[in-house]
Amino acid sequence: MTETTRKAVHFGAGNIGRGFVGLLLHEGGYEVVFSDVATTLVDAINGATEYTVHEVGEGGRDRVVSGFRAIDSAADPEGVAAEVASALVATTAVGPTVLRFIAPHLVAGLALRDPALPPLQVMACENAIGATDTLRDHMREAAGDRWDAISSRAVFANTAVDRIVPGQPEGSGIDVTVEPFFEWAIERAPFGENPPTIPGAHFVDDLAPYIERKLFTVNTGHATAAYLGARARLEKISDALADPGVLAGVAKALEETSALLAAKHGFEPDDLTQYRATILGRFRNPALPDTVGRVGRQPLRKLSRHERFVGPAAEAAERGLPVDGLLAAIGAALVFDEPEDEQSVELQRLRRELTPEDFTAQVTGLDREHPLFARVAEVVASA
Repeated sequence: MTETTRKAVHFGAGNIGRGFVGLLLHEGGYEVVFSDVATTLVDAINGATEYTVHEVGEGGRDRVVSGFRAIDSAADPEGVAAEVASALVATTAVGPTVLRFIAPHLVAGLALRDPALPPLQVMACENAIGATDTLRDHMREAAGDRWDAISSRAVFANTAVDRIVPGQPEGSGIDVTVEPFFEWAIERAPFGENPPTIPGAHFVDDLAPYIERKLFTVNTGHATAAYLGARARLEKISDALADPGVLAGVAKALEETSALLAAKHGFEPDDLTQYRATILGRFRNPALPDTVGRVGRQPLRKLSRHERFVGPAAEAAERGLPVDGLLAAIGAALVFDEPEDEQSVELQRLRRELTPEDFTAQVTGLDREHPLFARVAEVVASA
């Protein structure tokens, strides 16, 4: 493969795609082809020769991205397949529920791919445990009988990604405002001796601790701040963290997730204390115009079985560890009422129509015999 075909296809040209994954791929020397279904965004990207990622807060700087283009995957699926067929890397930042729609494009690209090329390096960069495994499962289903013939043309590595990318200021075009901090941990083993070139990423032998530390600290804390902040009628995440009551609630929930992480993965408690302090400092960043409404959206997903509240709370309850702070966060999530958010509207409908026990079973996915079930049902009943 020649230098002119050193290419990465990234699915999801939104703020995270441009301001995090696409930026690091660019800095790794890849030509970045963004794939998206938003025609207006695709046109805007193709109408520009560069864009700027503005890092705001202590240590932040502007980073200019060039050498990119975009393709509308809804209007030109054949074009997307052709790009995948000749790429070195394929990444996603579309949300876990959208991966099943990405899978057919990757399958079509692998079917066109010259078997003599190096395997396509596939990484789903989502806020979910095992997202790349999920994407591969969707691809296997989409490929059907073709899977055995094309599966060797790709390798799949799970990742843990972390960067706060807030809602963007009006009139920013395709520029993106982000925080300076980022983390991208990637499974080492699938790549053998040929890992992708991603500056700032680190390759690890066991990804599970990194994924859960991030999900159960950053995502749990961010969502807790949003729901407690919304209940206190505060607008911005930084405002929420400035409120003593909200801060205490977030700190308590994260102390509980840290206790689980120490018990499950052997993290040192002092290291987790420092990690929590770093995370809370990031949330307090007043330069990030992030709102509780944006962070709190899609509450049904966030309340599901293996997500940021019920996931750690269930494991903590199984170990006899405290969960009061996590239950309080769940209680705040239950009253999140955002008319513009479809899941919020559905959440309130389910609360009205279901018994607390049926709501708990349907929304959280907990078995009725689980040690956490009755306590969540009590929170539902009193919300």
